[in-house]
Parts: sequence; structure tokens; C-alpha cells
Amino acid sequence: MTYDKAKAEKGVQDVQQRILAPLRRRTFFSLMELNEAIQWLLIQYNERPFQKLPGSRRSLFLSLDKPALKPLPEQRYEYAEWFKARVNIDYHVAVDGHYYSVPYQLVRQEVEVRLTATIVECFH
Repeated sequence: MTYDKAKAEKGVQDVQQRILAPLRRRTFFSLMELNEAIQWLLIQYNERPFQKLPGSRRSLFLSLDKPALKPLPEQRYEYAEWFKARVNIDYHVAVDGHYYSVPYQLVRQEVEVRLTATIVECFH
């Protein structure tokens, strides 16, 4: 099924009218309370029958999309930054204000550095 811009914008408009608009004059005292209200309206929105087609958004999801879903990867995605660094004469590379040693044979050579929240890797 292909979507064009108008259909996508119409979907956003529908969600604004059916979920956000009914909540705009209510006061919520916790995020949990807000999420419960959104969830209830979302269930109603997805169960609402189509005007020109048989079924609802939920029935269409269950018949078309859900069977095609694959399980999530076992390992979480980890954001990484890649950049190049030159190995200093003391066989260290500077990464984010810290120095990491690499094999001395790489002095004055360029290495690729992969930096994540938990690890620094150097590749040659």
C-alpha cells in the first residue's frame, strides 16, 4: 500500500481531532494519568469502523501488518559516532578529551575510531 503526503497529513489531522482535541481542556496531575487517557482514546480510535471500507484500523493491522512483523533484535541498538584520528608519537589517540593507547606500530598512522556511550574502539 502506498501513501502520499495528503493521506499522511489526513492521518495526523484525525489523531489530533480524535485524541488530542478531547484532552485539551482537561488537567492531568501525572504522566500516568495522561497516558491512560490517551490510551483509552487511542483504543477507541483504532476500533472505530472505516466509513468506506470494511473493518477498522485494528482489524486491518491484525490481518495485514502483524503477520509480517519480525521480532526485535536481541541486542539493543547502540548509537555510535565514527571519526578518524592520527596516532600520536606516544602511541595514543585523543578521543573526546581522553587518551587511549593503541599498538606502537601505528604511530603517525590514521585509525578509525568508533565511540559509543560504553566503549571506544580503534580500527586500522
